[in-house]
Amino acid sequence: MARKCDITGKGPLTGNNVSHANNKTKRRQLPNLRSVKITLEDGTTKRVKVAASTLRTMKKKAAQAAAAN
Repeated sequence: MARKCDITGKGPLTGNNVSHANNKTKRRQLPNLRSVKITLEDGTTKRVKVAASTLRTMKKKAAQAAAAN
C-alpha cells in the first residue's frame, strides 16, 4: 500500500540530506501515518491510514460540532 493519507492525500516529500562537507544525497520525508478505524454512515467500520495532523484536525472539528449542539 502507498504511504499516503486516505483523507487528505498527503504523501512523501523528497529533499536532500546535507552533510557538514556539503555533500548532498536524496532522502524521503514520509508523512506521520496512523491506522484508525472510522465508522461509516451505514454503521460499518473501516480501517484507514490517516496523517497525524489530519487526525488532530478531525478531533478538533468533532469537538467544535459537539459544543455547537
